[in-house]
Amino acid sequence: MPDPVSRSPDVIFGLAYGELRRLAHAVRYNRPDATLSTTDLLHEAWFKLQPLSQLQVADEAHLKRLIARAMRQVLIDGARRRTVRVRHHLENPEGTTVEPDREDHMAAALLDLDRALEDLAAVDERRAAVVECRFFGDMDVEETAKALGLSTATVKRDWRLARAWLAQALGEA
Repeated sequence: MPDPVSRSPDVIFGLAYGELRRLAHAVRYNRPDATLSTTDLLHEAWFKLQPLSQLQVADEAHLKRLIARAMRQVLIDGARRRTVRVRHHLENPEGTTVEPDREDHMAAALLDLDRALEDLAAVDERRAAVVECRFFGDMDVEETAKALGLSTATVKRDWRLARAWLAQALGEA
């Protein structure tokens, strides 16, 4: 793929939109109890990337990393909205009881993951970036290595260590 920096913003948006569409489908397929529909996820991530025309996009790998970050932001925003809505219902003075469902628990788990990922970034930013690419960007090892300018061996090692760190931080170890 030629260098997107030399392309017009419309062409970059077209590339980003196609990748977002693929990623939104993968996120929904791999996480069927995600808090947003595929269309909502796609459109909200697209909205987050609208300022892309002002960014310097180095190459396709860089674009995918930006998309992974946008997906993370959208998923976390959706989880926050859901937990606020659930908290409001649980604290409803009208006396109605609303039990949290599976999606509510998944939203809370996603927020816990986001907090743990922020803590990991404070300790090791590169490993946090690997998790963001792999988990939120649905990138394989090779795509992650290219997006971060790392070797595949480093990505594999960082992925393994980051997952162990996150499992311990989330109390799953």
